Amino acid sequence: MSVTTLLHKSQFSKPDIVRLLSAAGENEKLLFDFSSEIKQVNVSNTVYLRGLIELSNICEKDCYYCGIRKSNEKVHRYTVSEEETLETIRYAYEKGYGSVAIQSGEVQSKAFTEKINRILRKAMEMSNGELGITLSCGEQTEETYRRWFESGAKRYLLRIETSSPELYRKLHPEDKKHCFEKRLEALKTLKSIGYQTGTGVMIGLPFQTVEDLADDLLFMRDFDIVMCGMGSYIEHHETPLYRYHDQLLSLNERLEMSLKMVAVLRIMMPDINIAATTALQTIEKNARIKAIKIGANVLMPNITPHRYRDDYFLYENKPVSTQSDEDDLENLDKSLQAIGHRIGYGVQGNSLHFISPPTR
Repeated sequence: MSVTTLLHKSQFSKPDIVRLLSAAGENEKLLFDFSSEIKQVNVSNTVYLRGLIELSNICEKDCYYCGIRKSNEKVHRYTVSEEETLETIRYAYEKGYGSVAIQSGEVQSKAFTEKINRILRKAMEMSNGELGITLSCGEQTEETYRRWFESGAKRYLLRIETSSPELYRKLHPEDKKHCFEKRLEALKTLKSIGYQTGTGVMIGLPFQTVEDLADDLLFMRDFDIVMCGMGSYIEHHETPLYRYHDQLLSLNERLEMSLKMVAVLRIMMPDINIAATTALQTIEKNARIKAIKIGANVLMPNITPHRYRDDYFLYENKPVSTQSDEDDLENLDKSLQAIGHRIGYGVQGNSLHFISPPTR
């Protein structure tokens, strides 16, 4: 079966996905051209903004791949104050960001829960309920998830990192805080509460195979996510996983695989929101624009107060702009216009897959 015939199948099997993820040369071009067409037909050329606020790098977890893991004593820990966070949210609202995304290390405490709750309520009041808010604050109790939902957060991104329980265990300590089944249960809880639930995986991990990545895409399809944030694995020298850095795919190979993952997911789930993540930009300056062109439709410009940005380092070489946020947004707008896309200013950009789920 030719790649052209394969791309037009109504549903991909695992071998189909492995073949597409292995595509090179002309077959890769056919994949990208097709995913671009699927994107245009289903979610158009509008790109939605999520102003990213990296609220805190304090984390109770000890994941082997993460630069802000609990055991990394070389991290300068910080927490953005409630007042600074609200000031940043106001900036985003006034500049036409339809949504913000609040991301943090994983912390389960009454103080953290209440802080997020106050921020949500005040942000809703400030924007007359017009601003969309995505949270990415890790595993929490069902009660906490419900409180935040009731206070205004309608989207939640919880990356599974890998859908393989075996690989997951190689990336985390073996204890109750780092349990694949617990993370999966958290995703199910978020979905049952009513969140627009998103997840994502790292691409190019040690021990990871193309078959694992195919399973990741099938997991997202079968879980019926409405948004996805996935990107290339970038190593950090202060983590246990760094010892395997000489066994990794090259950065360019990781980027190529990440772009193919975006393209295949767009074909498999035509109307979900897919983010062009910062990790792609770490490898190549224009990689996010490439991802937009072939399937992604969400960008997350970093609007964290500048004095904190150097300390939220999950991985090496994270890009930190020296320009103003206004200049960054203007340059982003021009880059998107150059490929025939436009920013949906002042629009939440909720997932069409969530608003009008397909009949099955």
